[in-house]
Amino acid sequence: MSWVARIPEIKDTNNLTNSGFGLVLLASALGSITGAQLSGRLIHSFGSRNVMRFAAVTMSVGICGIALSSHPVFLASSLFVMGLGYSGTDLCVSVQAVALENIMSKRSMSSFHGMWSLGAFLTTILGGSIANFVSPEVNLISVAVSAAVFFLVVINYLLPSGLDNHDGGADETKAKIPLFGSKVRPLWFLGFGLLGSLIAEGAASDWGALLLRDEMGVGKGINASAYASFALAMIITRFLGDRAMNHFGPRKLVLISGLIGGIGWALSIAIAVPLSDSHPLSALVIINLGFALAGFGIAPMFPAFILAASAIPGIAPSVSSARAFVIGLSGFFIGPSIIGFLAEGTSISVAMAFPILALLVAGILSRVIK
Repeated sequence: MSWVARIPEIKDTNNLTNSGFGLVLLASALGSITGAQLSGRLIHSFGSRNVMRFAAVTMSVGICGIALSSHPVFLASSLFVMGLGYSGTDLCVSVQAVALENIMSKRSMSSFHGMWSLGAFLTTILGGSIANFVSPEVNLISVAVSAAVFFLVVINYLLPSGLDNHDGGADETKAKIPLFGSKVRPLWFLGFGLLGSLIAEGAASDWGALLLRDEMGVGKGINASAYASFALAMIITRFLGDRAMNHFGPRKLVLISGLIGGIGWALSIAIAVPLSDSHPLSALVIINLGFALAGFGIAPMFPAFILAASAIPGIAPSVSSARAFVIGLSGFFIGPSIIGFLAEGTSISVAMAFPILALLVAGILSRVIK
């Protein structure tokens, strides 16, 4: 998420329109889908810790490419590589979290994803605070190199291959699942729930700063506050999420948070954008409140849907998680691309109705969580 605060500059450097930027973002969707599909089988055969070494380095290489891009084709290629590594890393960590929950016999998935949200928040704050002093190239390359070194060190402390629920490919019947059929029907609905939540999350990260800059006149650095508010709300909610899931149950929690998040986000955009001409400070507060409510709404969804997918009987957890992950993660990247095309013909604020609707649908799909 280190590039979120620098998206407006990267978009300008590559001379992209809204629709052009949306088209380029499809490359990261293709990379993420490819990475998630490959990683599920590789984790089943070789273990999540081994796969994560490759995925973490790949993600960092992609971020460096984004930083150095000055042509849409180079940017698209870098986004593909970043998406490939990102989805692999995310899936490896999720498999580790599922295994730890089983070992400890307590909920912890939401807190693990809270740490992801904390990292996203800190890199966004960093990018926004230094935007007037440091170029996107220096910012992103520094983050990418630091992340690669950090990953390669901490990977040694993850659960070893014998404890992460993979079986070394010994039981291929659990790894080979059909695309359609009664056995995998729950995975499709869980995947659609993830899809809705990640469309909304991708929209907040990729279009939040552009919405504030282009339609509310918010300056460089400060326009990253929307995603920072979103990420901060996710951090708080996810660290409280394990306790909330125990109290409400994952199904009810996802429904309530989805409805509150979607409705609150919609109202904030509808009020703040017109208000920004006459009362810019009030509009900035309102739009940040809306993004915070969206973060609250999305926060419990990924942990709840992934845990439900990994618990389906007769399918290897890494494979079932990967299938739902492939369906859902595509939304994280394809959703922002669709917003770009919609914004070209209307405006960014109007196009944001799409991720808001996706968030509401994800909340309603909580009924498939067992």
